[in-house]
Amino acid sequence: MTHDEAKGNAMTGILSGILPVAPTPFHDDGRLDADGMRRVIDCMVDQGVDAICILANYSEQFVLSDEERALLMRLCLDHAASRVPVIVTISHFSTDIVVSRARAAAALGASMVMMMPPYHGVGLQPAPQGIFEHFRAVNDAIAIPVMVQDAPLSGVQMPVELLARLARELENVSYFKIETPFAADKLAALIAAGGDRIKGPFDGEEAVTLLADLDAGATGTMTSALFPERIRPIVMDYRAGRLDAAFDGWRRCLPLINHENRQCGLRAAKTVFAAGGVIGSDHVRHPLKPMSERIRERLLWLAREADVLALRWGK
Repeated sequence: MTHDEAKGNAMTGILSGILPVAPTPFHDDGRLDADGMRRVIDCMVDQGVDAICILANYSEQFVLSDEERALLMRLCLDHAASRVPVIVTISHFSTDIVVSRARAAAALGASMVMMMPPYHGVGLQPAPQGIFEHFRAVNDAIAIPVMVQDAPLSGVQMPVELLARLARELENVSYFKIETPFAADKLAALIAAGGDRIKGPFDGEEAVTLLADLDAGATGTMTSALFPERIRPIVMDYRAGRLDAAFDGWRRCLPLINHENRQCGLRAAKTVFAAGGVIGSDHVRHPLKPMSERIRERLLWLAREADVLALRWGK
């Protein structure tokens, strides 16, 4: 799917390119910033993204109440309507809750849902069949695509054989975000095992392994919202065979990607968005802590060097 073809919440083809995670803005006192959330969506649309993912780990989903989740889902889907597809993250340990979240997202117009396997620490990790049944329940409940998020955060091992089985046996499970160690080799093995049932092989982790993952067959990336307007051309150039241009773009972006991935985490996009006037505060909810001033200064320096759109969007 091209960037123009991706417009609108109803997907008409296979989604590729860049699908960044929207940060969730809070006021300095920790309250949700609804107007700021709308501005985040507007800025991301202007960044030229192929879709927007909400309520993900980089959206601080783990510090949101159920009521806040519902409010943000409706707000984001309403505000993004007809401009870009929206992917709603629905991860939860309970199969009943994840099914309920999936149905709610689909009913409100989500183009896709994304979910991790059920996890809740050592000793509460289901067997592969339990993981399969968890995804099957969501697959059977909705008629939109499901993206599997395979991330080390869960601590759950999802071997290629299990991922390929999900793709082969569950019609809607066709997108995979692989952000484990040695992601490129896992992506290549998954594509080989799953064939044409792997419609969307993606990477994550702020695209820190993007070039290797594109070599392995990835068709897109799910980054933060920090600077997708600079990362998307790398994917597009690579897929069009313009490998020198893709490498040049990768080389220019890598210092900021690396600083975000290794030093800042989810705070990076919020800090840059706040510095650019997209949102009023880069507050993160406790027990998360703000980044040090030293790390912040380097982040903003690198963002200025990369001419990041969010730094000038609200000014």
